Amino acid sequence: MNPIKKTLVALAFASTLTLSGCGYNTLQVKDEAVTASWSEVQNQYQRRADLVPNLVNVVKGYAKHEEQVLTEVTQARANVAGLKVDKEVLEDPALFEKYQQAQAQMTSALSRLIAVSENYPDLKANEQFRDLQVQLEGTENRIAVARNRYISSVQDFNSYARQFPQVMTAKVIGMDTKPNFSADPASQNVPKVSFD
Repeated sequence: MNPIKKTLVALAFASTLTLSGCGYNTLQVKDEAVTASWSEVQNQYQRRADLVPNLVNVVKGYAKHEEQVLTEVTQARANVAGLKVDKEVLEDPALFEKYQQAQAQMTSALSRLIAVSENYPDLKANEQFRDLQVQLEGTENRIAVARNRYISSVQDFNSYARQFPQVMTAKVIGMDTKPNFSADPASQNVPKVSFD
């Protein structure tokens, strides 16, 4: 083998060894895990959004003078549906925060709708309403599980991407840390309970 070929083979071998320790492949795998877990979060939010029209229609028949609550739920669903949700949301903390706020608004509106139903015994006894309420409760649990999986995958990705030498590779290929869910600031306040 001539000396030039030997040098090229040696360089190829050295670069392979160097690149294998840079974490590029693992960064790609962990990035895909974050994307997959985010897709599951979106899937569960979509399931909830799909239940809302049915729930609103059942409540409408019983609670005609609760128009404001029904409007709030419908508006919250429209706000969620109007958001562009793709991988770009994971790359932009401001878009991620906007998405999180829209989902919090939906959760709040649904809570008010369920609270209103307490005023209507016939509604609470309605089989379709009960079935929808059970589906909604199950969906809220699925959302919590999906969010927890997303939080774990983001933590795994961010921890790995911030270690040396992966941090260098991440910077070179333009991979930043991923945004994560945070608690609603209002959840830090102790609720006031009064029995007056």
